[in-house]
Amino acid sequence: MIDPFVYLWLLLKASLLSTGGSGNVPILYQDLIPRGWATERQFVEALAIGQISPGPSGLWVISFGYLTDGLRGTLLAVIAITLPPLLVLGLHALYRRVGKHPAVEGFVRGLSLAVIGIFLVVLARLLRSSGLDGRTLLLASLGLLLGLAPRVPVIAVLGLAGVLGVLLF
Repeated sequence: MIDPFVYLWLLLKASLLSTGGSGNVPILYQDLIPRGWATERQFVEALAIGQISPGPSGLWVISFGYLTDGLRGTLLAVIAITLPPLLVLGLHALYRRVGKHPAVEGFVRGLSLAVIGIFLVVLARLLRSSGLDGRTLLLASLGLLLGLAPRVPVIAVLGLAGVLGVLLF
Protein backbone atom coordinates (compact mmCIF):
# COMPACT_ATOMS: atom_id res chain seq x y z
CA MET A 1 0.00 0.00 0.00
CA ILE A 2 1.37 3.37 -1.03
CA ASP A 3 1.46 6.06 1.67
CA PRO A 4 0.23 9.17 -0.20
CA PHE A 5 2.25 11.63 1.91
CA VAL A 6 5.50 9.73 1.42
CA TYR A 7 4.68 9.23 -2.26
CA LEU A 8 4.07 12.98 -2.70
CA TRP A 9 7.31 13.75 -0.84
CA LEU A 10 9.33 11.36 -3.05
CA LEU A 11 7.83 12.82 -6.25
CA LEU A 12 8.38 16.37 -4.98
CA LYS A 13 11.98 15.60 -3.98
CA ALA A 14 12.68 14.15 -7.42
CA SER A 15 11.12 17.19 -9.07
CA LEU A 16 13.09 19.62 -6.91
CA LEU A 17 16.42 17.85 -7.46
CA SER A 18 16.19 17.40 -11.22
CA THR A 19 16.46 19.81 -14.09
CA GLY A 20 13.34 18.65 -15.87
CA GLY A 21 12.53 16.16 -18.57
CA SER A 22 13.47 12.67 -17.51
CA GLY A 23 16.14 13.90 -15.09
CA ASN A 24 14.08 12.68 -12.16
CA VAL A 25 14.03 9.04 -13.33
CA PRO A 26 17.09 7.89 -11.32
CA ILE A 27 15.83 9.48 -8.11
CA LEU A 28 12.36 7.99 -8.44
CA TYR A 29 13.76 4.63 -9.48
CA GLN A 30 16.04 4.55 -6.45
CA ASP A 31 13.21 5.56 -4.08
CA LEU A 32 10.23 3.61 -5.41
CA ILE A 33 11.58 0.28 -6.65
CA PRO A 34 12.96 -0.86 -3.25
CA ARG A 35 9.64 0.03 -1.58
CA GLY A 36 7.78 -2.09 -4.12
CA TRP A 37 5.68 0.93 -5.12
CA ALA A 38 6.75 0.77 -8.77
CA THR A 39 8.06 -1.73 -11.27
CA GLU A 40 10.57 -1.33 -14.05
CA ARG A 41 7.76 -1.94 -16.53
CA GLN A 42 5.82 1.02 -15.12
CA PHE A 43 8.87 3.25 -15.57
CA VAL A 44 9.28 2.11 -19.18
CA GLU A 45 5.59 2.53 -19.99
CA ALA A 46 5.38 5.98 -18.38
CA LEU A 47 8.50 7.17 -20.20
CA ALA A 48 7.13 5.86 -23.50
CA ILE A 49 3.80 7.63 -22.91
CA GLY A 50 5.70 10.81 -22.04
CA GLN A 51 7.69 10.62 -25.26
CA ILE A 52 4.71 10.13 -27.57
CA SER A 53 2.46 12.64 -25.80
CA PRO A 54 2.42 16.29 -26.80
CA GLY A 55 4.03 18.78 -24.45
CA PRO A 56 7.14 18.72 -22.30
CA SER A 57 8.77 15.34 -21.75
CA GLY A 58 8.77 15.93 -17.98
CA LEU A 59 5.05 15.22 -17.96
CA TRP A 60 5.86 11.49 -18.05
CA VAL A 61 5.57 11.65 -14.26
CA ILE A 62 1.81 12.15 -14.54
CA SER A 63 1.49 8.87 -16.46
CA PHE A 64 3.80 7.26 -13.94
CA GLY A 65 1.60 8.46 -11.08
CA TYR A 66 -1.43 6.91 -12.76
CA LEU A 67 0.33 3.62 -13.45
CA THR A 68 1.60 3.29 -9.88
CA ASP A 69 -1.29 4.71 -7.81
CA GLY A 70 -4.24 5.39 -10.10
CA LEU A 71 -6.06 8.71 -10.00
CA ARG A 72 -4.58 9.61 -6.60
CA GLY A 73 -1.06 9.05 -7.98
CA THR A 74 -1.89 11.24 -10.96
CA LEU A 75 -3.04 14.11 -8.75
CA LEU A 76 -0.01 13.76 -6.46
CA ALA A 77 2.31 13.77 -9.49
CA VAL A 78 0.68 16.93 -10.85
CA ILE A 79 1.13 18.64 -7.48
CA ALA A 80 4.75 17.46 -7.23
CA ILE A 81 5.77 18.78 -10.65
CA THR A 82 3.82 22.04 -10.27
CA LEU A 83 5.15 23.18 -6.88
CA PRO A 84 8.85 23.67 -7.82
CA PRO A 85 8.16 26.16 -10.64
CA LEU A 86 5.75 28.04 -8.36
CA LEU A 87 8.43 28.10 -5.67
CA VAL A 88 10.89 29.56 -8.19
CA LEU A 89 8.37 32.24 -9.17
CA GLY A 90 7.89 33.13 -5.51
CA LEU A 91 11.62 33.29 -4.91
CA HIS A 92 12.02 35.46 -8.01
CA ALA A 93 9.40 37.92 -6.75
CA LEU A 94 11.11 38.03 -3.36
CA TYR A 95 14.53 38.50 -4.98
CA ARG A 96 13.25 41.40 -7.08
CA ARG A 97 12.23 43.13 -3.83
CA VAL A 98 15.32 42.52 -1.74
CA GLY A 99 17.96 41.65 -4.34
CA LYS A 100 19.85 44.93 -3.97
CA HIS A 101 20.24 44.56 -0.21
CA PRO A 102 23.93 44.09 0.71
CA ALA A 103 23.22 40.92 2.70
CA VAL A 104 21.38 39.33 -0.23
CA GLU A 105 24.12 40.36 -2.67
CA GLY A 106 26.70 38.83 -0.33
CA PHE A 107 24.67 35.64 -0.02
CA VAL A 108 24.31 35.28 -3.81
CA ARG A 109 28.00 36.00 -4.31
CA GLY A 110 28.96 33.43 -1.67
CA LEU A 111 26.61 30.89 -3.21
CA SER A 112 28.09 31.53 -6.66
CA LEU A 113 31.62 31.03 -5.36
CA ALA A 114 30.58 27.83 -3.60
CA VAL A 115 29.10 26.48 -6.85
CA ILE A 116 32.35 27.30 -8.65
CA GLY A 117 34.29 25.50 -5.91
CA ILE A 118 32.08 22.41 -6.16
CA PHE A 119 32.45 22.48 -9.94
CA LEU A 120 36.24 22.58 -9.62
CA VAL A 121 36.20 19.62 -7.20
CA VAL A 122 34.05 17.61 -9.62
CA LEU A 123 36.32 18.63 -12.50
CA ALA A 124 39.41 17.52 -10.57
CA ARG A 125 37.78 14.16 -9.78
CA LEU A 126 36.82 13.67 -13.42
CA LEU A 127 40.35 14.49 -14.56
CA ARG A 128 41.85 12.14 -11.96
CA SER A 129 39.46 9.30 -12.82
CA SER A 130 40.33 9.60 -16.51
CA GLY A 131 44.04 9.38 -15.79
CA LEU A 132 45.54 12.79 -15.16
CA ASP A 133 48.38 13.19 -17.64
CA GLY A 134 49.48 15.54 -20.41
CA ARG A 135 46.92 14.25 -22.91
CA THR A 136 44.07 14.65 -20.43
CA LEU A 137 45.12 18.17 -19.54
CA LEU A 138 45.54 19.04 -23.25
CA LEU A 139 42.05 17.77 -24.06
CA ALA A 140 40.48 19.54 -21.05
CA SER A 141 42.29 22.80 -21.88
CA LEU A 142 41.23 22.63 -25.51
CA GLY A 143 37.61 21.99 -24.44
CA LEU A 144 37.77 24.96 -22.08
CA LEU A 145 39.21 27.29 -24.73
CA LEU A 146 36.71 26.22 -27.37
CA GLY A 147 33.89 26.44 -24.85
CA LEU A 148 34.83 30.04 -24.11
CA ALA A 149 34.93 30.96 -27.81
CA PRO A 150 31.84 33.04 -28.62
CA ARG A 151 30.64 31.26 -31.77
CA VAL A 152 31.55 27.61 -31.22
CA PRO A 153 28.46 25.48 -30.48
CA VAL A 154 28.68 23.19 -27.45
CA ILE A 155 27.82 20.17 -29.60
CA ALA A 156 30.85 20.94 -31.80
CA VAL A 157 33.11 21.11 -28.74
CA LEU A 158 31.78 17.76 -27.49
CA GLY A 159 32.10 16.13 -30.92
CA LEU A 160 35.65 17.38 -31.37
CA ALA A 161 36.58 16.26 -27.85
CA GLY A 162 35.20 12.80 -28.60
CA VAL A 163 37.18 12.49 -31.82
CA LEU A 164 40.35 13.77 -30.14
CA GLY A 165 39.76 11.38 -27.26
CA VAL A 166 39.66 8.46 -29.69
CA LEU A 167 42.83 9.64 -31.42
CA LEU A 168 44.75 10.42 -28.22
CA PHE A 169 43.71 7.42 -26.17
